[in-house]
Amino acid sequence: MKIRTLLPALLLLSILAAPSFAETKGKQKVITPKKTIKLFNGKNLDGLYTWMRDTQYEDPRNIFTVHDGLLHISGDGYGAVITKNKYRDYHLVIEFKWGKRTWGSRKERTKDSGVLVHCNGPDGGFGKTWMASIEAQIIEGGVGDILVLSGKDPKTEKPIPVSLTVETTKDRDGERVWKKGGTKETLSGGRINWWGRDPDWKDVLGFRGKDDVESPDGEWTRMDVICDGGNMVIEVNGVKVNEGFDASPSYGKILVQTEMAEMYVRKLNLYPLGKAPKYKPSK
Repeated sequence: MKIRTLLPALLLLSILAAPSFAETKGKQKVITPKKTIKLFNGKNLDGLYTWMRDTQYEDPRNIFTVHDGLLHISGDGYGAVITKNKYRDYHLVIEFKWGKRTWGSRKERTKDSGVLVHCNGPDGGFGKTWMASIEAQIIEGGVGDILVLSGKDPKTEKPIPVSLTVETTKDRDGERVWKKGGTKETLSGGRINWWGRDPDWKDVLGFRGKDDVESPDGEWTRMDVICDGGNMVIEVNGVKVNEGFDASPSYGKILVQTEMAEMYVRKLNLYPLGKAPKYKPSK
């Protein structure tokens, strides 16, 4: 074969053999914020990418769009918008509010989303949808719950372990609830309810418990996720609602879910530890 005809074939083979974005992104440096980092810049999705259970890196239904300075998540599907970089030792602030739309099997269920931190491994490593991680839950009546999401590589089935130590008590129904000084245990899976979650919580649209501290439906809520080494604290509208220790891993990407409920995000910022602005009630 002549060289000039061989070169295009070699170029094609090199492209096909090149590792995908999902395979190479794990090699990057882990960033500790020295100043404010706007993960969402209010203009576009620079620094972020999307992953959906059904369409993977494509977003043909325009589930994630930006307009009027807001990240608009239509909710039409299961997936996430994800940082390209990994982070550690930060104070994350997200300000969000629910939209009106719900979809599919969750049309009459509680509006549901979440912020996942310390995300590692491949996309789709938990439930073929998200990443192995620790979740700060966003759901009506349960904003600030913690979920520990150990995963596995969807191609090799190799486990992707995640763990968190928590102090808990049990509620009337035997569910774990965060309690400072409570029983200490290290979990590789499961949920830790925030301290005021209504024991009569039901998965119905519009649920609100008597002690809920998130803002009413349609109003802005601020959630803070403070990650200091392996320690993790969650605050909702300035109230500490949950806590964990000795997270493993203690760094990773940051992910905002879509779970069949419309949501708007106006702020998604990282601050150096001790430098985040104090909470003020939203207008």
